[in-house]
Amino acid sequence: MELQQGVVGEGALLPALVDRVAETGTVANAAAVCRSARAAGARVVHCTAEHRADGAGATENCKIFAMGEKLRREQGVVPTEIGTPGAALVAELGPEPSDIVVARMHGMTPFMSTSLDQMLRNMGITTIVATGVSVNVGILGLCINAVDLGYQVVLVRDAVAGLPADYADSVIEHTLSMLATITTAEEFSRVITGDR
Repeated sequence: MELQQGVVGEGALLPALVDRVAETGTVANAAAVCRSARAAGARVVHCTAEHRADGAGATENCKIFAMGEKLRREQGVVPTEIGTPGAALVAELGPEPSDIVVARMHGMTPFMSTSLDQMLRNMGITTIVATGVSVNVGILGLCINAVDLGYQVVLVRDAVAGLPADYADSVIEHTLSMLATITTAEEFSRVITGDR
């Protein structure tokens, strides 16, 4: 989820999140999860956020959206503008030809206002392996939405990040662990490739 240049790369809205992702190796671990999944024949789906340069269709009904809209108004910058490098995945993740990219223009989670649920169901997918940012809002929302929709959820602890670090760890330990199986990129790779 949202491992895009405009979210976790240069020019992102939240520089502290960029730093945290770099410190923890979130991108490298997420890339390892993607490689293992592809090698095992599992589908990799990248959930991204994209926005219009003119802000059309955007809202300021919460702090994070208001921050993005303020940046657009004052500096003319939209870090995840449609068609720009900021909207693209970080290079380590691909996408590979077999991957699917599901972009959303509104909402906090990839199930909101997208065809993600229908696509997963059409492919017979029943388990979601979550990686990306941010534990604070997006990953938490993704996991809650997925459970509400009947999916099993696996959260790759070292392939997600949030701020501050101790808060993100607390959310994983006290909330997400009640919703998802918590694992690491290395454990996931061993299980999915059958190298237990």
